[in-house]
Amino acid sequence: MQPDDKAITEQTLATLVDRFYERVRRDPLIGPIFNGAIGDWPHHLEKLGHFWSSVMLSSGAYKGNPVAEHLKHVDRITPQMFERWLALWAETTTELMPPDAAQALQAKAARIAESLQLAIRFRPGQPTFGPKPSTKPYRSTPVFDQHTLPAALRREHRTKAGTWGAIHLLAGEAQLHFTDPADTQHLTRDHPGVVEPEQPHWVEPIGPMRLRIDFHDGPPAV
Repeated sequence: MQPDDKAITEQTLATLVDRFYERVRRDPLIGPIFNGAIGDWPHHLEKLGHFWSSVMLSSGAYKGNPVAEHLKHVDRITPQMFERWLALWAETTTELMPPDAAQALQAKAARIAESLQLAIRFRPGQPTFGPKPSTKPYRSTPVFDQHTLPAALRREHRTKAGTWGAIHLLAGEAQLHFTDPADTQHLTRDHPGVVEPEQPHWVEPIGPMRLRIDFHDGPPAV
């Protein structure tokens, strides 16, 4: 079901973000980590409004990196915190938005939480939580360089249901762009990229480079 276009606007998103983070700041589980990390709440709320505007309205207003921001506090973040964040979001969107708009916002938040947990969970050389990662791909692409990288990989596309992608830089650099949620990751030989099933993304080479993409039937152990 598509939400009513009039329900999700810049103004309603700003109101939603303000009300939601009032609850977040008071919450005994996730409030302390947010209050400890954020010194200027008005500025941060404006930034979060831009994020949700970019996610829900494709405004392009948000220019930050959610993954990088969460990795600053990775030693304090737990799966239970993501669950609480989603519960408060569901509570707030249900109260403030029509049912179809609330459902769309909740589905988007669930994908954002999943992507952030993936980034935290599968950092090279770090311990993991959650399901055991997949160590062997069932298929791999040829090695592409900046000239032979197919056009289909340079524009927005998705992996199929149940398929995870691991993008390995063998030389040079590239950027991995996501639209759901909006994010950009800088890929190098030491920092591969991970794409979830059906997650819209595209790859942008940065100068001379060589890369290979492995496909897994579970979260790849990169």
